Amino acid sequence: MSHSPLLNLPGPPRNLLDDVEAGISRARDFVSAFDPELVVIFSPDHYNGFFYKAMPPFCIGLQANGVGDYGTYAGPLPVAEDTAGQCVQAVLDAGVDVAVSASMDVDHGTVQPLEKLFGCATALPVIPVFINAVAEPLGPLRRCRSLGTAVGSFVAALDKRVLVLGSGGLSHSPPVPTLATAAASQLRRIVHGEPLSAEQRQARQARVIELARSFAGGAGDLQPLNPAWDQRFLDIVDSGYLADLDGWSNTFVTREGGSSAHEIRTWIAAFAALATAGSYRTTVRYYREAADLIAGFAIRTAEPTE
Repeated sequence: MSHSPLLNLPGPPRNLLDDVEAGISRARDFVSAFDPELVVIFSPDHYNGFFYKAMPPFCIGLQANGVGDYGTYAGPLPVAEDTAGQCVQAVLDAGVDVAVSASMDVDHGTVQPLEKLFGCATALPVIPVFINAVAEPLGPLRRCRSLGTAVGSFVAALDKRVLVLGSGGLSHSPPVPTLATAAASQLRRIVHGEPLSAEQRQARQARVIELARSFAGGAGDLQPLNPAWDQRFLDIVDSGYLADLDGWSNTFVTREGGSSAHEIRTWIAAFAALATAGSYRTTVRYYREAADLIAGFAIRTAEPTE
């Protein structure tokens, strides 16, 4: 499922929020019926937990703490530490290089889906898996598929009901700073992780609200959403032919979907994990071209066909 800080902020019209919530509610019913014992969540970060001081492509958390951005939960998550450690070893044994964190900070990209699906972020044991989708340089998409396959092979042997979550927007291009474009104050943030004060967080939220309002009104210079590209990606996910995405270059993803469309990496990993159990079928299918959320917002639920 997608995430958006604007789901927790004033600004988006009520009819849009109701429509998105209806889609989330269907996913919530699916999850409730499955009754998972463990959640593995693949999610990005937005310079709240991972910084250019040391930016891994992938990282699995042995412990994790929500930073509380955009109204999400702040505090420790109930990480299944022993199982997460075993997962790290299994992924490394499968030939996928992954970092490990004994003190992972996670933001709304991880916490919001947990809150939306379970009512609170601490309802179930989790294994948080970070996938870099913002800080260039980025590896090829096929490595995300390899990561998902390695994680899926591990959890399939646990004899538990495991919900695999991928958290990311489809086409969207918010003004995320880069090493090449960041001002000095931004560099201190994205390189060294200089914390934001309460006032700075409030100012950032106000900027996001105003940016979304301008974007939805057709103003501003953000790259437009691309629902046709979003649907092309969703068609591939629905078909199960994930290897077709191996040919999508990073340049292509940025050109068609925007700078933050690389969050599809979390979806690729999640569906690759599920595919280790064989063919699957998607059930809940939701998509909204949501300019007021500055994102192509999508939800898919899926289960093995056997």
